Amino acid sequence: MITLRNITLRRGVKVVLDDASATLQPGEKIGLVGRNGAGKSSLFALLTNRLGNDKGEVEVPKHWRRSEVAQDMPETEDGATDFVLQGDLPLVAARIALAEAEAAEDGHAMADAHAALADAGAFDARARAQALLMGLGFRNEQLDAPVNSFSGGWRMRLQLARALMCPAELMLLDEPTNHLDLDALVWLEAWLLRYDGTMIVISHDREFLDAITKVTLHLDEGKLIRYGGNYTSFETQRAERMVLQQAAFAKQQDRVAHLQKFIDRFKAKASKAKQAQSRVKALERMEKLAPVLASADFNFEFREPLNLPNPMLMFDEMAAGYGTTTIVRNIDRSVLAGQRIGILGANGQGKSTLVKTIAGTQLPLSGRMTQGKGLSIGYFAQQELDVLRLDEGALEHMVRLAREVGPQGREQELRDFLGQFRFTGDMVNQAVGSLSGGEKARLVLAMLVWQRPNLLLLDEPTNHLDLNTREALSMALNEFEGTVMLVSHDRALLREVCDEFWLVADGVVKPFDGDLDDYQKWLLEQSKEAARAAKKQSAAPAPKVVAAPTPAPSAPVDRKASGQARAKVAEQTRPLRKEMETIDKRMHALAEERAGIEAQLAEGAAASAIAEMGKRLKAIHDQLEADEMRWLELGEQIEAMTAA
Repeated sequence: MITLRNITLRRGVKVVLDDASATLQPGEKIGLVGRNGAGKSSLFALLTNRLGNDKGEVEVPKHWRRSEVAQDMPETEDGATDFVLQGDLPLVAARIALAEAEAAEDGHAMADAHAALADAGAFDARARAQALLMGLGFRNEQLDAPVNSFSGGWRMRLQLARALMCPAELMLLDEPTNHLDLDALVWLEAWLLRYDGTMIVISHDREFLDAITKVTLHLDEGKLIRYGGNYTSFETQRAERMVLQQAAFAKQQDRVAHLQKFIDRFKAKASKAKQAQSRVKALERMEKLAPVLASADFNFEFREPLNLPNPMLMFDEMAAGYGTTTIVRNIDRSVLAGQRIGILGANGQGKSTLVKTIAGTQLPLSGRMTQGKGLSIGYFAQQELDVLRLDEGALEHMVRLAREVGPQGREQELRDFLGQFRFTGDMVNQAVGSLSGGEKARLVLAMLVWQRPNLLLLDEPTNHLDLNTREALSMALNEFEGTVMLVSHDRALLREVCDEFWLVADGVVKPFDGDLDDYQKWLLEQSKEAARAAKKQSAAPAPKVVAAPTPAPSAPVDRKASGQARAKVAEQTRPLRKEMETIDKRMHALAEERAGIEAQLAEGAAASAIAEMGKRLKAIHDQLEADEMRWLELGEQIEAMTAA
């Protein structure tokens, strides 16, 4: 159980937690919510001992292991799978212990280390790490690629996989859905639902919170308030609580006014002095209720487009990709005025490639894309926040946009416009590099709105937006009179905005006949089919001989020559196949022996035998590695001889 008792936490002059208390039970899945800057990440730092509280007590069971997604960008040449494996701390510790025991030739220590490796699941750890990577969207050829070869978003996925790899009793996830596609998000939800430890998650994705959390902890004005239920339930309960709180405040104000009136009237009269003094004490003892101060709602709107060409876009057998590599082909569709199109597809299928081609940041590889007369595209790219000039302020960005792109605007007009996006006073000149991710995203939205587009092309626009701003974006898009094409993992936004979907899969773009629930079912079915195919492939026995392709029997002489060739290959490879069979039998026997020794160690073997068992496990491990290498070499030799 986690107990926070009367906690006060300061960050500089700001009080993040003010005499706050909360209790979290083992196994609970908790959503931690609150406005940007409320202190949610500071609370995580407190739970992981990276911050110390100024007052109060924090109690987390001492034996609990903690897992957290690191927020720094990893810089290493290690392969992706190896990087993720390093997140399994018990496994890393067991491997270090084994290396030290072998160096010291300490049999007892070897046995203990092998037992620790078995407990840590060392023999399938690599497969588990790669399953995490595949679930998060990595392809087979990327599993051992150097970490430094990936872009920033993919490195953050690696950090997430590394956190999931750690067997922990407490998991802390800070915005884990950022940088994920919808298919990876669906997979992550399913994984987290199976996790049986205590989990606290910070997220601005309401459907994600609704799917995985059963408790909501609201951080507001330095206090922690616990609500039973997911995010939607929290919203309902909080609204009811605010109504009751406001009613109680109004009632108390009436009572205070009544007492004060009595005091003011009779405090100078000797006959009423006792009663007046009693009212003063009652007023002093009364616990002051604060008025309900709801956070100011953020809202904005897209300005009316100057014109609405119809159709806006026409694709004629268009192909899109990079260099000589085609990602999507034969695109033969139209985009009409007023359409609300959600673009779906698994990671790597070409959604962003399609969007970039429409936006004009890359040219079609073939075919044609025809733009309607007067088309004005407002493009929000995933990496848009990265191209802001960090040493300049929001006003400088707007002045340059108005001058270079348009429409033109006076400085005061631009200041007033930025005020709609919560950039007021001196904040318009604050360096963008010092702004939060949400503030940068609001600036990009402001720049998009100013351009007065008639086609909005949005590629993951909500990654850094809080729930308030996401809701404002949803409302603005629904009121927008132009066309919207949207790629997003935010299902609430897709449901609220889009009325039709395109599916990018298997190199083509086609209509998806269904809603988001149907798409999630389709994704799960695709995942199951892939798992079945992989299982079938892994269960198939290793081929002893790889047969050469047989030419078409155009004449008897060809059949005879073919038969002679096969007989010759069979004769040449017979010794190799025989050796492979011997290795197969030996590896099977060694695996059974290893399992038996591990079972004895687990049951508590005699002290005198432990050292010998440790040495034998080491010998088995070395022999299995050598046999596996030799088996692979033989297979390659047979394949080469057959192909020749």
